[in-house]
Amino acid sequence: MENSASTLISPIAQSIDILVQAISNNAKVLACGNGGSAADAQHFIAELVGRFERDRIPFAGISLNTDTSIMTAVGNDYGFDVIFERQVQALGQPGDVLVAMSTSGNSSNVIKAIQAAHERNMAVIALTGKNGGAIANMLTDFDVHLCVPHERTMRIQEVHGLLLHVLCDGIDAFLLGDIS
Repeated sequence: MENSASTLISPIAQSIDILVQAISNNAKVLACGNGGSAADAQHFIAELVGRFERDRIPFAGISLNTDTSIMTAVGNDYGFDVIFERQVQALGQPGDVLVAMSTSGNSSNVIKAIQAAHERNMAVIALTGKNGGAIANMLTDFDVHLCVPHERTMRIQEVHGLLLHVLCDGIDAFLLGDIS
């Protein structure tokens, strides 16, 4: 895992830069995922809107997997594959950031959300596992890929949780000043 940790240093720093720039420009952070990744998306947005470790102003964020009415209506009318895409199309603006999570890198609804984010000139921070799956091949030079090179979903999700806390800590340190 030591080599894996060192390969994530640069993408973590890039992710923090993207998030700080968006927050500083009053843009939104949208997050999505399925299953455990849905819980991670919700947790990450809660840290942004609420607070991480220190009191501060709330940052604009929306977890795309928490509105059951939207998810069930869109899923029923259009299909499960577009539940995140439709929300990115409705809510996403240039300058916003999509934090897209898929442990396999192959979740079709997350892939469609990334495509919609690209169409709206949004940056994408993708958290994946294994070899990054299809998501790894669709990211642009403006996107960041945080890939946990492990085969077990639970280990990938554990590291994703840590990565999201590192991003929150980095945002707070940059915007509020570093703490010792």
